[in-house]
Amino acid sequence: MQVGMIGTGAISHKHAQAYKNIGYQLTVCTDVNEAAGRRFAEQHGCRFVSTYEEVCRAADVDYVDVCTFPDFRLQPLEICADTKKHIQVQKPMATNLETARKMVDTASRAGIVLGVVSQHRFDDSTQFLKKAIDDGRLGKILQADAYVKWHRTAEYYSRPIKGSWAVEGGGAMINQAIHQVDVLLWLIGPVRELFGYWQLGAMHQIESEDVICTVMRYGSGATGVLQATTAFWPGYTERMEIHGTKGTAVISGDKLTTWDVQDDSGEPAPVTRDVMSGASDPMAISLEPFERQFRDFGEAIRAGRKPLVSGEDGYRALEFVVSAYDSCRSGQKVRLNG
Repeated sequence: MQVGMIGTGAISHKHAQAYKNIGYQLTVCTDVNEAAGRRFAEQHGCRFVSTYEEVCRAADVDYVDVCTFPDFRLQPLEICADTKKHIQVQKPMATNLETARKMVDTASRAGIVLGVVSQHRFDDSTQFLKKAIDDGRLGKILQADAYVKWHRTAEYYSRPIKGSWAVEGGGAMINQAIHQVDVLLWLIGPVRELFGYWQLGAMHQIESEDVICTVMRYGSGATGVLQATTAFWPGYTERMEIHGTKGTAVISGDKLTTWDVQDDSGEPAPVTRDVMSGASDPMAISLEPFERQFRDFGEAIRAGRKPLVSGEDGYRALEFVVSAYDSCRSGQKVRLNG
C-alpha cells in the first residue's frame, strides 16, 4: 500500500512509524506549516507538496491518511471521492454530525473506503473481550463503564484552537475519551439514552469541557457511566469496567487487568499488569494497535469490504459525544438514534 499524509503533527509520526513496520510506503505529505511538513518528509523519506489537493490526486497514493484537526475532514474526502482514492481520518471523524453524515454518504456514493482511526479496538485486551462477551462468558451484561481521568498541561492547551468548539469540537470527551466511547459501543452495543454534567474550563483556559460525567442506558438495558477529564493531576490510567451476571472484566490502559468470572472456560484471559497509557503523555501509546488497524484498512481496500472501524462507526461514536454535550447544555436527558 502507498499512503499520502495530510497533516504532519505529533500523531502523524506514530502513523509513519507504523507504516514502516508493516511495509506500507509513505510516498507524499503536506502540512499548512511548510517547515514542519518538510522536516517530516525528510525524516520519513517521502516528498513534500504544498497542498492537500496534490496529495489526494497523487498517482502513487492508494489511500490518504488525514491527521489534521477534526474541522478539516470533508475537504480532502471530497477530492478523494473525485479521484477514487480511499481515505482514513484521525478520530474524531468530524466536529459535528452533519459533516460526519456527509462524509459517510459521499464516500459511499463514490465507492471509496472510509475509515476512522480508533486503534484501541485492535488491542489484545479489547479483541479478547469482544469475543468473550459475544460467547456469553460474562453472562448478561449489566453495567459497562469507562473512566478517563487524565491530565494535560497548560502548555498542551496553549494554542487557542486547542479545546475550541470550532476546530476541535470540544474538550476531554471528543478528543481523549472518544476512544473509550467507540470501544464501549463496539463491545456492548448502541446507547439509547444518556444524561450529562460538565465543567467548562475547570482547570484550563479553554472554552470547552475539561471535566464531564455521563450516565447512559444501552439498547440492551445495561447501564453505564463515562467520566472524562484532562484536569486531574498527575493523570491516571484509563479503564473500562464490564460487569455481567457471570463476572467482571477490567481493561486498564491497553491491557486486561481483571478477569473474575465464575466457572469460566475457554481461551485463557490475557491478564497482565504491564499497561501503556496516555494519561499524562499523549504519545505514551503502543504502535502495535495502529499497525493492526492499518493492515485491516489495507485489506479492506483490497477486498472491497468495510474496515473494522468504518465511517459509520466513527459517526456513532461522534453521535454519543454530541448527545452528551447536548444534554450538558440543556440539562435534559437525550435519546440517541444510533
